[in-house]
Amino acid sequence: MKVVISTDIYYPMINGVAVFSRNLAAGLQQRGHEVLVLAPSITGNFSIETDEEYGFKIARLTSNKMHLYPDQINDVPEAKDILGMRLPQLVYRNGLHVSFMPYFEIKRVLDDFKPDIIHDQTPGPVALSVYRYARIRKIPLVATDHAYPDNLTQQVRLPQLAKKPINKAMNAYFLSFLRRSEYATMPTEQAVSDLLPKNRRHFRVPVEALSNGIDLSRFAPKKAKAEIYKRYKVPTDRKIVLYVGRVDPEKSLNVLVEAFARVAKKCDDADLVIVGDGTARNHLEEMAKDLGIAERTHFLGRVVGDDLPELYRTGDVFSITSKTETQSIVLMEAMASGLPAVAVAAGAIPELVKNGKNGYVCEADDVDAVARKLVKILSDDALREEMSKNSAEMIQKHDINYTLTRFEEIYTSVLEKRAEN
Repeated sequence: MKVVISTDIYYPMINGVAVFSRNLAAGLQQRGHEVLVLAPSITGNFSIETDEEYGFKIARLTSNKMHLYPDQINDVPEAKDILGMRLPQLVYRNGLHVSFMPYFEIKRVLDDFKPDIIHDQTPGPVALSVYRYARIRKIPLVATDHAYPDNLTQQVRLPQLAKKPINKAMNAYFLSFLRRSEYATMPTEQAVSDLLPKNRRHFRVPVEALSNGIDLSRFAPKKAKAEIYKRYKVPTDRKIVLYVGRVDPEKSLNVLVEAFARVAKKCDDADLVIVGDGTARNHLEEMAKDLGIAERTHFLGRVVGDDLPELYRTGDVFSITSKTETQSIVLMEAMASGLPAVAVAAGAIPELVKNGKNGYVCEADDVDAVARKLVKILSDDALREEMSKNSAEMIQKHDINYTLTRFEEIYTSVLEKRAEN
């Protein structure tokens, strides 16, 4: 079948939506479907390109830079010091590329491609144009919601009184996109429960919890290659607390850094490694200095490609303190790499981390609890080994091959239902 995957956030950006969209496109293409991705251009100019690794087409839509948010491709620049004061970064040279009015480009591309079905991943300008096109051309739509409203509102640090009504309005906006589809998915049962109205009588679109999945052939428990330690200056004689992902405010990495400062006092042989980049990096580096753990905290920046699975293997325990995860691809990748996890009881994290089995779940923002559980795992080799085995076993049901098969079934059922009407 001819499948269009539309998204406002796409590779080489690094976040859950971008990674999943590419994984989905690659998997469907490898299964014999003809796939086209619609996404904003990362140069600003319209182009049609071919994914060099997997061979599917990508229509890069004309875009403009939104300089208030980094592009998640280039490193976030260092904060500037003026008169001895470090100023926060407000405007970014490499701003996020947004396609504000892409309808006519989408119309031209899709009229030529003639899709059987469209699968949208984000509730942004690309989706608005795709939905308009689908309505006019009578193309069936599937939609996936990957985000909590907090993913956006945490970026601007709104006062709590303002945040609650804005989050509620944003959630209603997200759901409006699902309502326009013929079948909708979210990555976890928790996301479905949190984001959908409790009374679903008027929400007539079927909604299914379907894991984003990961490639278990790529992420597996192995020993990291020696050159990885050298390339990224990861110490080989230390136990590594690892985080991989965006380094942005909503990830609450300040909790992890502060917790590690407490861990460092009890575990002389432990270091913290943070893989990723984002708007909070400068603040966290300053925080590590203030806490006296700068030499034991390693910020590696953005890492992609074959080095990423290897970096997971340098870890002894994975920690994620974010409160806004609809699933967390990085946590699944860490589990597949055989890492126990210390996380927080927020979002969909408790569906992956089971207390005492493959790690520990702490209350959100509880620095002391995160520190205690990290120390417990780092200090007990037998416990760490047992939790490592459990992580690798528990993640097997999140193999992306199941996700791909299920989406094929959803697409087929939507097309059959459309043909009957």
